[in-house]
Amino acid sequence: MSEIYDITIIGGGPVGLFAAFYAHLRHAKVKLIDSLPQLGGQPAILYPEKTILDVAGFPNITGEGLTDSLLKQLALFDTTICLNETVLDIEKTEDIFTLRTNQAEHLTKAVLIAMGGGAFKPRGLELEGADDFDNIHYHVANINQYKGQNVTVLGGGDSAVDWSLAFEKVGAKTTIIHRRDNFRALEHSVEDLKNSSVTIKTPYVPTGLITKDGKVESLEITKVKSDEMEVLPLDHLFVNYGFKSSVGNLKKWGLELNRHKIMVDSKQATSIPGIYAAGDCCYYDGKIDLIATGFGEAPTAINNAINYINPAEKVQPKHSTSL
Repeated sequence: MSEIYDITIIGGGPVGLFAAFYAHLRHAKVKLIDSLPQLGGQPAILYPEKTILDVAGFPNITGEGLTDSLLKQLALFDTTICLNETVLDIEKTEDIFTLRTNQAEHLTKAVLIAMGGGAFKPRGLELEGADDFDNIHYHVANINQYKGQNVTVLGGGDSAVDWSLAFEKVGAKTTIIHRRDNFRALEHSVEDLKNSSVTIKTPYVPTGLITKDGKVESLEITKVKSDEMEVLPLDHLFVNYGFKSSVGNLKKWGLELNRHKIMVDSKQATSIPGIYAAGDCCYYDGKIDLIATGFGEAPTAINNAINYINPAEKVQPKHSTSL
């Protein structure tokens, strides 16, 4: 027979990692399942060197730095971790849930879904041949290698603005191109951008790639609602148009959904007793999708899950300083 865990967490991003740590503080037996080959979710894989500004206690921290800190925190306890496993189905029999993945079956008394936006991949650059060149990038592995390079960034959200500022700081000649005059990033970041040496091109869209020797040599951009066109030389082109995500088999799990998000109440409880959700995968009125929000939702979900498993346990535990 498979071992029965108290709480099984689906998703190994920041919220899932913190939820696992907090569950250990409540002396729960924890298992964590993730479909990716490594823990950390989007911050670890898609923007390891991007600065994150909205995590309490950190004036700024990179995606890699945040992941490392969460893993160091979780390493204080023995956690069963299953990577490269995608949850296909959740079935409840009496008081036990069976989670069937592409590799195994897992038994648990309660479930916390912290899968973020689901499986993800970047939105591509829709220009002919864009997938054929190795100097078109969708994430940064080592930002210092771009020092002294001519870097162009496409996009108008937080990621595009933050990366532009980061490239400038390491000495790259940086240009950002956005299809609107107004950026969608945090106001403070936009103000920093306007006060930086980054060249801002708005409202422009990319309309053509000029290539040589298997690389993009220049980018053709055209002003919105105009025939005005420019050609910008570059060494590297970074595309920050956001990400496509897939919730996979979520719709088959019998949960009440709001579009592709799981409906939860003030306890982070879903429509199925014993299943909870936290982070970007869940929805309630007034929900804000931030890592900081998920970090607050995780203890709420864990405490209520423990109360579900054992109603004699208080939902509101002692403060962590007295655990």
